[in-house]
Amino acid sequence: MSLTPAFLDELRARTLLSGLIAKTTKLQKAGREFRACCPFHNEKTPSFYVNDDKGFYHCFGCGAHGDAIRWMTDQRGLPFIDAVKELVQAAGMEMPEQDRRSAEKAERAKGLHEAMEDAARFFVEKLGAIEGAEARAVLKKRGISDETARTFGIGYSPDSRGRLKEALKTYGDAMLVEAGLLISVEKKDPYDRFRGRLMIPIRDVRGRTIAFGGRIIGEGEPKYLNSPETPLFDKGRTLYNLDRAQAAARKTGRVIAVEGYMDVIALAQAGFGEAVAPLGTAMTEHQLERLWRIADVPLLCFDGDSAGQKAALRAAHRAMPMLEPGRSLAFVTLPDGLDPDDLVRAQGPQAFEALLGKARPLVDLLWESELAAEPLDTPEQRAGLKRRLGELAGGIGDPNVKHEYLAEFRERADTHFGRGPRNFESGPRRSGGAGPAPARGKRDKRGNWLPPEPPLTQQTRAVQAGGLDPILSKAVLAGLIRHPAEIARHMEVLGSLRGASGALGKLFEAVVDVALEDRQLDQGKVLTILAKSGFDQMASELLRADTLPFSFTRPQAEERKAREDLNEAIAVMVARPAVDAALAEATAAMLERFDDESFARQTALLRERQELETRLANLMLADEEDFED
Repeated sequence: MSLTPAFLDELRARTLLSGLIAKTTKLQKAGREFRACCPFHNEKTPSFYVNDDKGFYHCFGCGAHGDAIRWMTDQRGLPFIDAVKELVQAAGMEMPEQDRRSAEKAERAKGLHEAMEDAARFFVEKLGAIEGAEARAVLKKRGISDETARTFGIGYSPDSRGRLKEALKTYGDAMLVEAGLLISVEKKDPYDRFRGRLMIPIRDVRGRTIAFGGRIIGEGEPKYLNSPETPLFDKGRTLYNLDRAQAAARKTGRVIAVEGYMDVIALAQAGFGEAVAPLGTAMTEHQLERLWRIADVPLLCFDGDSAGQKAALRAAHRAMPMLEPGRSLAFVTLPDGLDPDDLVRAQGPQAFEALLGKARPLVDLLWESELAAEPLDTPEQRAGLKRRLGELAGGIGDPNVKHEYLAEFRERADTHFGRGPRNFESGPRRSGGAGPAPARGKRDKRGNWLPPEPPLTQQTRAVQAGGLDPILSKAVLAGLIRHPAEIARHMEVLGSLRGASGALGKLFEAVVDVALEDRQLDQGKVLTILAKSGFDQMASELLRADTLPFSFTRPQAEERKAREDLNEAIAVMVARPAVDAALAEATAAMLERFDDESFARQTALLRERQELETRLANLMLADEEDFED
């Protein structure tokens, strides 16, 4: 199936954008356009405009911009192909022809979807019938209102082996087994999988029922029973309530992952509509990716008991290779013995909101976990801590984030043990696990070993090809001269800039060479050595750059803040050219083939570039305020 630009243009032309948006957003006529309060961010004065003639929407507040397809992917959260399919159906068009195998698979899935919807209606009917009295009592005891039960489609499965089978007999046993509604046992007739349970439908991102979760009523095991994996349901890729949570998350700017669907329902009733949950498994990479599509730093909320904390740590470790600049996790720990449902019922929504405000960053969870893993009384045990932290950071795919984690763990270890800097990196181990293998490298004039220069990475080549941002680079150089201790900390990143062309590149090279000669530097030593290399005038000019709106370029700045801001500026400086190069490549690919993959790639890179610009702007704005006279 090929979606040509001509087909997509025809689809946009046949879609009345204001009618599409008005389904979920209240629009007001404003001349030839429509306006509204933006659905992508909270605002009181309308700055969101829809233009049917031009076929696009635009928010002058947050910059949200797009057409009908973009609305479906960004506001509804649909995958690109699903967004196109929905618009095609509404426009009365036909999707481009599929091959026979794909068409057969789609027809089969259609039948399964219909069976699941009929099953959901059957369970809702039984909840309202006489036989559902005990199930209704359970909902009442848990504080679930009738309105909430209707919203989430909660139902009841009679304690019978054949009631659902009889009600859906027109589909045939084979399809109901394939849908996970019946259990097939050799030499026996299939029978109902869910019996005597409170039934919660599990929906896909388009709101279609694809599975069920059943909670036992009264005593019995298992307490919770989910549908098996089916052609519709992959539990490792599904998050409960994702279809409803996406719109709420865009208004609050956050998404909350909790442990179970009853927690999600209770939180939604308490006003936290942005809650989702995995389905009986540890958080998977696919589920994490889903969360990151909604928010840069999802909040993972786990019970305070041992099992809950182990689940939090498993999610943290699983996320490490996937971290990117600006993309992380934060963790909310509930009081021991309470789950979100208990908390909001006992103490109210404000208690849960207070906990969300105290969420721990991912780096804190990892540090505290490794610190408590074993005693740290001997040198060997302390070395073990540093090795474990180095291995954790070494698993991060993004080189800039990896560098920051290594630096952060190193600084925390030095502070905790009250000692000077100690180097610990992930890397190859000698047999016996004695630590990093020795490597060949340069030695300084005192004979101390210096690490070899790292090989050029793809990101480094992109930085060199793209060149350095003059203003930001000057500010960073001024900051390094004012705070020479940071040169050694960022040696790997700064070393990658040594090949950059122009005067700034040569000065970066000189600064790195200074640190290679002597790591115990102060500002005076740096200026003296740079003067000998012919950079005295350029260095002096940088130190007079008080007009640059950064704390680390100012002589009167508070030391800790200046160092933190300098670290952030270096991260942005290195990352931005690589992102720009990747974005240019993705844009070219998008123009060539307008498909789901290239669209998602371009969108992700646009978001990443905006994040970098926002990080830099925040630094500059903060410093302008700090140094106003």
